Amino acid sequence: MEILSVRNLGKIYKGMVSYEALSNLDLSINQGEFVGIMGPSGSGKTTLLNMISTIDKPTSGQIRIDGEDPYQLSQDKLALFRRRELGFVFQSFNLLNTLTVKENIVLPLTLDGVGIKEMNSRVDVLADKLGITSILDKRTFEISGGQAQRTAIARALIHQPKLVLADEPTGNLDSKSARDVMEILEERNREDQATMMLVTHDPVAASYCSRVIFIKDGQLYNEIYYGDNRAAFYQKIINVLSLLGGTGHEFPSVRI
Repeated sequence: MEILSVRNLGKIYKGMVSYEALSNLDLSINQGEFVGIMGPSGSGKTTLLNMISTIDKPTSGQIRIDGEDPYQLSQDKLALFRRRELGFVFQSFNLLNTLTVKENIVLPLTLDGVGIKEMNSRVDVLADKLGITSILDKRTFEISGGQAQRTAIARALIHQPKLVLADEPTGNLDSKSARDVMEILEERNREDQATMMLVTHDPVAASYCSRVIFIKDGQLYNEIYYGDNRAAFYQKIINVLSLLGGTGHEFPSVRI
């Protein structure tokens, strides 16, 4: 079943010089897929993420999430749609430091008026899966970056969204924490069939996806699928990135 459908998507930023960030882009993500989006800076991947997350409006084309066109909704309904149907994981965690880990996680449920009993049982199950049960009562400044990102993932998954959007989720983490976070996302995708889209510069992070789409100059450049093992997939990703060009520092493990 198709969760995300992007058709002929275009985005032009108007100014002194108009800039075409996306041009006639097509993309589909089915339920239970874990799709990575890669491309050099300025390729349009962040613009694409902003359109899908309903933060920015397309100039042309159409986006449907679980059959619904979010851009046809009123402001109030759009806010509700974003809160109920989408889950977000950011590079900077975006946790509220006045709240405990648990309070951060249940925020989407609190806003929706879910009962305490239901909240507690959902948190217990998720915290156990993510290995953060022991820190639920801590404040966000008392926990490590890796734990903060696990907390953010729990918050993104607690309301069982149709689509989880992760923007450079390993960007602020050391390599061990980054692998832990990617393993958690991959596990939740595999075991809970959570549909995920990941925007990343990091080929290691991308190798945890089931499919990686490469964007260049606002258009689809290439697409590769996970084969038999991660090492081979990682190598395929590196090969495409080296053909894709861009500057060396953008793709940390690539020598171009």
